[in-house]
Amino acid sequence: MENTNSHDRILAELDIRAEPFAICALQGTCTMGLGRNPGATLHYVLGGRGKLSFQSNAPLLLEPGRLVLVPSCMSHSLCNEGGGQTGLPACKPAGLNIEEHLAQGDGPGNMVVLCSNISLELQSTHGLIDLLRAPLCLDVTGNLVAEQAMQALMAEMSTPRMGRHAMIRVLLLQCVIEMLRVRLEAGDPAVLWISALADPGLWQALRAMLEEPGAVHSLENLAQVAGMSRSRFAERFQAAYGAPPMTFLRQLRLARAAQLLTERRAPVKRIAQMVGFESRSAFTRAFTLCYGQSPRAFRGGRP
Repeated sequence: MENTNSHDRILAELDIRAEPFAICALQGTCTMGLGRNPGATLHYVLGGRGKLSFQSNAPLLLEPGRLVLVPSCMSHSLCNEGGGQTGLPACKPAGLNIEEHLAQGDGPGNMVVLCSNISLELQSTHGLIDLLRAPLCLDVTGNLVAEQAMQALMAEMSTPRMGRHAMIRVLLLQCVIEMLRVRLEAGDPAVLWISALADPGLWQALRAMLEEPGAVHSLENLAQVAGMSRSRFAERFQAAYGAPPMTFLRQLRLARAAQLLTERRAPVKRIAQMVGFESRSAFTRAFTLCYGQSPRAFRGGRP
């Protein structure tokens, strides 16, 4: 009961932003590369069958009603295997600055996916989505709450009415909360961090990391922020997040650096400083080890 109450408090404080939307239509057997989004990406399959492929994760099968949340800066691609539906779903959103992307391949069968960039916040704290490290998936057709929310969302997108943007945000949040609580009930380690947010002391330390990952943090001052002894803080943090505090901070810094590399053209040296690395060479080594590419190559420049 205590965990349930803690989860209730955390999920009640979640907020979501989602834009822009895009309709991705794949005609015939083909692949559409989606690159890396500095925020998370939400995909909802409207029609057809295929898969969502990743560079370092196993592919996820896609079929109508499948909802997938992809972590920030995770390169991925939509792959249509063909042979599915022959018509395109009727989805003509108006007034939402919808982008349309089309890929064409060989053979029959289309796959259409509604995509949106999203960010999650908790208690006005930026960067909560950085804690998601693996894709989350939900079959909406087998979940009445999410199915009704997505049906209502599609209706809102297709009909110009006042308050539509606000309603879409609320419906998307409902779907994401349902996705998270289903995974919590299943004991999915990918959402372990939600349970840990309920610990007031750990949350204060984590919030300091999220808000200023480039600040001069140490195990001692983070333990002080958490109101614990150094050893007690390290033990509880390891149990909650599956990594020692300073290892977790390093991962968080590199995730934020990946976002900065995607969002702006600031020099690599400056980005290294912004996320708390004293030298560009140390940052490059750590980033390459984590992402398999140098910062410059990750951003799309020459290695």
